[in-house]
Amino acid sequence: MKFCSDCGAAVQLRIPADDTRPRAVCDACGVIHYRNPKMVVGTIPVWEDQVLLCRRAIEPRHGFWTLPAGFLELGETTGEGACRETVEEAGAHIELGSAFSMIDIPHVEQIHLFYRARLINLDFAPGTESLEVRLFREADIPWKDLAFRTVSQTLRWHFEDVHAAAAHHAGAAGPLGVLELGAHGVAAPQPGLRVSSISPQRG
Repeated sequence: MKFCSDCGAAVQLRIPADDTRPRAVCDACGVIHYRNPKMVVGTIPVWEDQVLLCRRAIEPRHGFWTLPAGFLELGETTGEGACRETVEEAGAHIELGSAFSMIDIPHVEQIHLFYRARLINLDFAPGTESLEVRLFREADIPWKDLAFRTVSQTLRWHFEDVHAAAAHHAGAAGPLGVLELGAHGVAAPQPGLRVSSISPQRG
């Protein structure tokens, strides 16, 4: 930042009084400009054993696959933003679940938050920022062609949960291999929010 967005005067980078970090300070009007991480929100839209992915029509990572996600807008909750991005990029309508993964990317000043989601129907289509939209089973995920490491990590965590739930159900089966359900069914493991961070790639 070189100029004050309030008055247009040049700013100086220095540590203000009672602060510990350098900030863009305007000596003309006294405004201190703070830079904060941007929030990217998205979903893991699931239909049975498949996940909906979008192939990007924009840079960065044009032509690579991703979960539907984008920057949170002012005035909306993270859940609202995740639903909006899913409609805009995949034309998909979902039932939003709980927050699933939150990954810090300090070197690009972003935080990526993904929600569990269930597709309401199979009526989806690529938006203006997507070349195509497809459902993938785990074995068919284009792992080498995923756009971002946050997407790769989130998908790996998702399928870990899928396998854990399958093992849980298998362990609840009776002698004939039939699930012995209680009054409320067999509860599949649902770990809490997964939290991690990603560092710059080297080499």
